[in-house]
Amino acid sequence: MDSKAMKFLENLCNSSGPSGFEREPILLMKEYLVPYSDKIYSDKLGNMFFERVGDKTGPTVLIPAHVDEIGFIITAINPMGYLSFHQLGGWFDQVLLGQRVKIMSRKGMVRGLIACRPPHVMDAEDRKKVITKDKMFIDVGASNREEAEATGIRIGDAVVPDSSFYSITKKAFKDGKENGERTLIFGKAFDNRISSFMAAELMRELKEEKVKHPNRVIAAATVQEEVGFRGARTAASYVKPDVAVVLDVDVAGDVPGIEPHMAPARMGEGITITTFDASMIPNQPLKELAISVCEKNKIPYQLAHAIGGGTDAGQIHQSNIGCPSIVIGVAMRHMHSHVGVIDLVDVEGGLRAVRELIKVLDRKKVDSLTAI
Repeated sequence: MDSKAMKFLENLCNSSGPSGFEREPILLMKEYLVPYSDKIYSDKLGNMFFERVGDKTGPTVLIPAHVDEIGFIITAINPMGYLSFHQLGGWFDQVLLGQRVKIMSRKGMVRGLIACRPPHVMDAEDRKKVITKDKMFIDVGASNREEAEATGIRIGDAVVPDSSFYSITKKAFKDGKENGERTLIFGKAFDNRISSFMAAELMRELKEEKVKHPNRVIAAATVQEEVGFRGARTAASYVKPDVAVVLDVDVAGDVPGIEPHMAPARMGEGITITTFDASMIPNQPLKELAISVCEKNKIPYQLAHAIGGGTDAGQIHQSNIGCPSIVIGVAMRHMHSHVGVIDLVDVEGGLRAVRELIKVLDRKKVDSLTAI
């Protein structure tokens, strides 16, 4: 991964774009992909599409990756100047207290802190309980409502984690023995800016390396996935894909307290191919094709599942008269928190897998996916 790609990844992850407020990361994607796209266009919900034509008579291959991140929305400003909020996407209550946030006000970013009543003034029973989001507030340092409003904050403003991207390169170990180096990245919004980055780099590679592909490839930066796969619905309706390879992150199971049957994927041990989740069972011939492509090209992969949750594929595979779909992912630690962790070797593997898969998706192969 070159310095240009790494800088783009950093900027993309640091950008602010919770569900319904994706303009900043969408514009970063557009700016980056102008030189590598035959055509760029959008729909009326806010999805943006980046198209490269290998064979205009070939099938349409949709490569969607949602660009929105989880965040919050302001619901009230109380007389003391504290902000009430509601979640945009799923947040676990226990990861929130003491975390810094940024409010996207009409006058610019306003920094704040998620807090609650301190334990010193709680009785013994209350101190034992989990504090839920409805008992929390955001403190922006104001002393009253007027002071808070003077910063530009108002009801309906979005809130994002105040968390910055960084990376570390260290020695890698396997079975207790040193095994080269690995680069880990830390930051917010990896769900799903990592996959948006992969989709962008795919388009760059197709252009710069003059990759031959027997199809029309459309990378899509989709919106509002975290609040119900809304962008996926309009994207599929607009593009009418013949096949979809959805890019997303996967829960890394190499964390204390997680048994293999709960989340089988491990960070740094290959891309993930989803066998099922709560929103979709993939097209089986397409799943087998993805596996064979990985094995042929010696790309490490892991078979994964998600008993709860889903991806844009949940909408896309049901679109129009149906669309054979699959999800290729990257294992991520600490999903839906202020800071996630990902191994770049998995990102690079995912990019290779999608590129090689695209190269074999000609009209005959795509038609065979649904032949009975």
